[in-house]
Amino acid sequence: MLAVNRDSTVRERLGSAHKTLRAFWELGKPRINALLLFSACCAMIAAARGLPPLRLVLVVLFGLGLACAGAAMINMWFDRDIDRVMARTESRPLPQGQIAPGVALAGGLALGLVGLSVLYVGVGALAAWLTAAGYLYYAVLYTMVLKRSTPQNIVIGGGAGAIPPLVGWSAVTGHLAPLAWLMFLVVFLWTPSHFWGLALYRADEYRQAAVPMMPVVRGERATIAQMLVYALALAGVDLAASRFTVHPLLDLILSGLLNVWFLALHVRLAAKRGPITACAKRTFQASLVYLPLALILIAATSV
Repeated sequence: MLAVNRDSTVRERLGSAHKTLRAFWELGKPRINALLLFSACCAMIAAARGLPPLRLVLVVLFGLGLACAGAAMINMWFDRDIDRVMARTESRPLPQGQIAPGVALAGGLALGLVGLSVLYVGVGALAAWLTAAGYLYYAVLYTMVLKRSTPQNIVIGGGAGAIPPLVGWSAVTGHLAPLAWLMFLVVFLWTPSHFWGLALYRADEYRQAAVPMMPVVRGERATIAQMLVYALALAGVDLAASRFTVHPLLDLILSGLLNVWFLALHVRLAAKRGPITACAKRTFQASLVYLPLALILIAATSV
């Protein structure tokens, strides 16, 4: 009987530990951070004109991944009040009480510090300082200042998500070059289509949470018009990047086709009359395809 009770207690403790670890994993926003790390890898390949040393890649992914997860934890810690009232975020660990707020804050600070230390020691000062800038940009400037104060929150705040390509490039070369900055701009200018596409069909949730997203403050038409402008600017930057690749004509052709497709979705959204939910959702989903392909094309044609 004692053995059965002991086994049951062990299983309960293991189950509790697994739930806690899973909650911490979710606090780090793993899907978003996977895209950030992917953009850094593409920049490393472009900078190296091929595959960079495996050790360097692993150190960058480890250090940058910890810092990105730490910034995400600070974001979730600060936003736990609005996450509680939005259907999209109400199941996150903090609103569900799976992790104490103080623990999330301490974890975010600790991961950020460890990640920056790894990059500083294992890669170099420039990569570490760029990562520190991205950490503070997202955790403080965007999360604590911009998000609740301006409908341009995700546009200005998009610079944080665009920093990983700079980190990846600097890790390989020790400096920054025009193509690195163009990759930064690709991610930066992609952000409005991605987040406003989401906000268009989640506007009621943002309104309920009192977050001044563009569709809530300016309305659907103004948001869609701005998305189209940013998509045009994105296409221009993406095509300009081909000039700095090893195979510029190939990149120009393939990137041109990619951007024509992406722009066509924006034009279709702008021309839509009546309910736009389905069309906005398709544009958002297309953004999840566009960015990885755009970065892959730059990296592949730089080898």
